[in-house]
Amino acid sequence: MNSLREFEGRTVEKAIDAALQELDIPREELDYNVVTKGSAGLFGLFGAKKAKISVTLKQTRAKQGRAAKSLVDEAFGTPKSEERTTAESDGFKGEDRTYEYTERTFEEGFFKGLTPAEAGVEILKEIASFISEESEIAYSVEGDILTYNVTGGNAAVMIGKKGQTLEAIQYLLDKIINKHSMERVRVQVDIEGYLEMRKEKLRQHAQRMAEKVKKTGKPHTIGHMSSHDRRIIHLTLKDDRGVRTQSMGEGYYRRLVIFPKRNKGMRNKNR
Repeated sequence: MNSLREFEGRTVEKAIDAALQELDIPREELDYNVVTKGSAGLFGLFGAKKAKISVTLKQTRAKQGRAAKSLVDEAFGTPKSEERTTAESDGFKGEDRTYEYTERTFEEGFFKGLTPAEAGVEILKEIASFISEESEIAYSVEGDILTYNVTGGNAAVMIGKKGQTLEAIQYLLDKIINKHSMERVRVQVDIEGYLEMRKEKLRQHAQRMAEKVKKTGKPHTIGHMSSHDRRIIHLTLKDDRGVRTQSMGEGYYRRLVIFPKRNKGMRNKNR
């Protein structure tokens, strides 16, 4: 059964544009009737009326809407058990895990016949298409790390302020892929080499803060950051004999603290 929706705009064309954007369909598929053409009013200021169109939503579009919902449910449904202790929640255990990523193909649904990694490429292509049509996507697997590399297109928009958009995309992809992979994998999305640049900045920041901690003898807290960023700090300073790192708190309030290590000579001197 078909249903009707109404869209408004300053002109009929603007109302049509609003419908196309909301329904995400090409213009040739839009079935509409003009309800009111609208008017500019007196001097374009007083008594202006918006144009209005009614759009017939066909059953096929409704089915596509349900399909999109099922994709979201698939991504954020009940996750598989993640066998990690609190100490491992930053993805840092002092040494890398040795098992390797094992793929299996989707047996049904949107990505039938594709491996989770291949499905990830299709998902990224779809996301990127809303921003730019020039993006190219490839992936690589190293141990339990699955990395997607995005090149071309509007990289700045996909990365977002302080990498927040990139982090959100990566989170969504991680949920989908790990729901269907046989082993827990660490999913990374890199756009135009951003991850390496970000990693280098974090390393430099960690080293500066470590020197400050050793100089002042006081711990230093680094504010909100992703588990991936915290892991970089941990790894950067794990061999520094003058400091130790520890993540504290839960969820959004989780923080990384750099503590000074007091050597035996200092302790004996203070007695």
